[in-house]
Amino acid sequence: MQVSDETLRDGVQSASVREPSTEARLEVLSLMDRLGVGAASLGMPCTGERGFQHSLALARHVREARLKLEPYCAGRTVVEDLAPIAEVAQRSGVPVVVHTFVGSSSIRQWTEGWDEPFLRRATRRAIQFARKQGLDVAFVTEDTSRSSPERLEPLFRTAVDAGATRLVLCDTVGHASPGGARALVGWTRRLLDGWGLPAVRLEWHGHNDRGLALACALAALEAGCHRAHGCGLGVGERAGNAPLDLLLVNLSLLGWAEVDLGALLPYVRGVSRALGVPIPRNYPLAGEDAFRTATGVHAAAILKARARGDTWLEDRVYSAVPAAALGLRQAIEVGPMSGRANVRAWLEANGVPVTESLCRAVLRAARASPGLLSDEELRALCSAQGAGGPGGRVGNRVRRDRNVGSVS
Repeated sequence: MQVSDETLRDGVQSASVREPSTEARLEVLSLMDRLGVGAASLGMPCTGERGFQHSLALARHVREARLKLEPYCAGRTVVEDLAPIAEVAQRSGVPVVVHTFVGSSSIRQWTEGWDEPFLRRATRRAIQFARKQGLDVAFVTEDTSRSSPERLEPLFRTAVDAGATRLVLCDTVGHASPGGARALVGWTRRLLDGWGLPAVRLEWHGHNDRGLALACALAALEAGCHRAHGCGLGVGERAGNAPLDLLLVNLSLLGWAEVDLGALLPYVRGVSRALGVPIPRNYPLAGEDAFRTATGVHAAAILKARARGDTWLEDRVYSAVPAAALGLRQAIEVGPMSGRANVRAWLEANGVPVTESLCRAVLRAARASPGLLSDEELRALCSAQGAGGPGGRVGNRVRRDRNVGSVS
């Protein structure tokens, strides 16, 4: 199972992101490769000179840096859209895969005034053009999840007969449920097998309008898709796309793919910088709160595991994702929901002698506070109680050093 990264195409179509420079795009592409993604979109060269130059620079970077990922570019089923992709491939010397798309649902066809003969002619002409340029072709049906079998079957047949080697099933408006994704993939796979075309690969591209993009991507892979698409931090149009970083960590935890989890945080932070998208504090893996707690019961259990010297247990007693795999550690804070274990942990980590009276005083202040106590506030409390110590930030170094809540 593989993932395909759409951050530099579908991701930058978000209404809220900053248009990344060529240099920022090159950095993100390198981070994708380090992460081990199977393929990455270089953009849509047909959108104008700037879009063309971005795609060309990225394609050349693939060659010069010897990146292992498969590069591809998108365009409509129009020869005028695909000709710039062929030029990018020729000028870069890189075999760029063509992802050519057309709306397949009745609602889209009704809006555009398209009929089936028109769509089949456009599909055939576009794919045959790309094949004559020596390029591999993936046929992308927009809004597949709201398309009927009667509309999909003739389009798929036309595409594979014209030379497409892959079909990309799209949940363009986030309409599908996980069960629907499985059903669509299963139906398409049976259709291809019935035609004697088992080598045609399936890919899944999903959006997050109903908050189900990650679940649908996993369901599609489980049902037989070769790749699922996503974007870093889940950016993309409207509510975004399937979050690629979360898709990868789930594939790793499920044992479906080998993933270098240590490369996840640099990737997510790189996407955040390039697109100007802050990382939410509660975002899984990379958010500031992902591996810290101020809850008494949770902290006590984590600290008991830590006292045993058992990192595996410490990482899992109150977490589904091991912080150590990301190069991090569980962080213990002090706040209104804390218990004595939280206070003792902070005092010990900061070199302050632990006494019962000091613990009671800090805990009393914490429970009267509207939020977490900062290191400065905790040190001031200790000083007020006459407790000395070297101070410092040792106890909260994981949180302070990560600085993932903002972009620069």
